[in-house]
Amino acid sequence: MAEPGSAGTGRRSPWSDDEVEAVRELADSFFTKEVVPHYERFVEQGHPDRDAYRKAGELGLLCASIPAEYGGGGGTFAHEAAIGEAQAKAGESSMGLVVHSGIVAHYILAYGTEEQKRDWLPKLASGERLGAIAMSEPGAGSDLQSITTRATPDGDEYVITGAKTFITNGGTADFVIIAAKTDTTQGAQGVSLIVAEVDEDTPGFRRGRVLQKVGLKAQDTAELFFDELRVPAANLLGPAEGRGFIQLMRQLPQERLLIAITAVAVMEMAVATTTAYAKERQAFGKPLFELQNTRFELAECATLSRVSRVFLDDCIVRHMRGELDVGTAAMAKYWLTDRQCEVVDRCMQLFGGYGYMLEYPIARMFIDGRVQRIYGGANEVMKELVARTM
Repeated sequence: MAEPGSAGTGRRSPWSDDEVEAVRELADSFFTKEVVPHYERFVEQGHPDRDAYRKAGELGLLCASIPAEYGGGGGTFAHEAAIGEAQAKAGESSMGLVVHSGIVAHYILAYGTEEQKRDWLPKLASGERLGAIAMSEPGAGSDLQSITTRATPDGDEYVITGAKTFITNGGTADFVIIAAKTDTTQGAQGVSLIVAEVDEDTPGFRRGRVLQKVGLKAQDTAELFFDELRVPAANLLGPAEGRGFIQLMRQLPQERLLIAITAVAVMEMAVATTTAYAKERQAFGKPLFELQNTRFELAECATLSRVSRVFLDDCIVRHMRGELDVGTAAMAKYWLTDRQCEVVDRCMQLFGGYGYMLEYPIARMFIDGRVQRIYGGANEVMKELVARTM
C-alpha cells in the first residue's frame, strides 16, 4: 500500500487531504490486486476486460470528480489526480481512465444539456458505458482545424462520415464523442462535437485495427470508421453547431494536466525503484549504490523529480481554483513529459542489461512513457502555445 503522499513519496501534496489519500489507497489496492495480475492476458487480447471498468465503477473510481447528482463521486479534480497517480505507481497502463473519467465525462458535464447529463453520466460512472473521444485523423493529429470527418444534418439526425485514428479505448468504447465538421466552409468555426452510442451492430460504425504500438500494449488504441453513421441531432454537445473547436480548446488544459500527473508519478516511481535496485545489486564487490556515478545519477534524477512535483502541484492547485491558463498547462505537459523520459532513461541505464528486460518495471516505464511526448498535443505544439503567450 502506498505511503501517504503523492505516488508514495511520503510527501503530501498541498491539494490533497485525508479523503483524497483514502481514495488513493483504494485505487492502489484495486490496480495492484484486480488489474495488474492480468496484464499479460490484456496484452495478448489487446485490451483490458470491460469487467475491470465495471469493478472500478462499483468502487467509485470512475468519474470521481463528477457531481453525485449525476452518478459520480462528487469529488474534485484532486480525487482524479490521486487515482491517476495510483494507476501510474502500480505500473498499470491498460485502462484508459484518464480519457474515460478525466476527459469524456467532463465534456458532458461542461457542455451537455441537463437531460444529456442525467442520461449519460451515470452510465459512465458505473462502467456500463466506456468512453472515448475521436479527434485525431489519419491526416490531422494536433491540427484539429484540418479534420475532414463530416456530420451532415438530415431531419432529426446527423449523418457522419469519416475516419479517426489513435483513439484511446477505441477497441472497446461504446460511447464516443466525435469531432466532426458540420460546416466545411468555416474552418475551426465549422467543428462540432457529437456523441454516438455504438456497438458492433450499429449501422455505419466500424472499428478498425487495434493498433500495434511501441508501448501501452495492453491498452486498446484503435481506428474508427464512420460510413453514414446516423446519430440523433439531440446528441450535439452545446447549444449550437460550430462550438466544437472552442470546447476542445477549453478542455485540453485539463487533459494536458492529467498527462503531466502521470509523468511525475512515473518519475517518482522510477527513482524509487532504481534506488532500491542499486542498493541490492552487487557490482565490483559492493552495492551498485556505493559507486559515485550511481549516487550522482540518482541524486540528479531525484532532484528533477522533486522540482517536477513542485511545479505539478502548483498547476493542480491553480486548476482547482480555475486559474490554470493554456500556456502553463502546455508548459506542464511538454516539460514534465520530457523530464519523465529523461529520468526513466537514466534510471534504466543503471539497471544495465536487466533494464532492457520486460520483466523489470523500468523497461515498461521506458516503452510506455515515450508516447507521453506525442499525444495530447505533441510537445513541439506545446512550445508553440507557450510562445504565443509571451
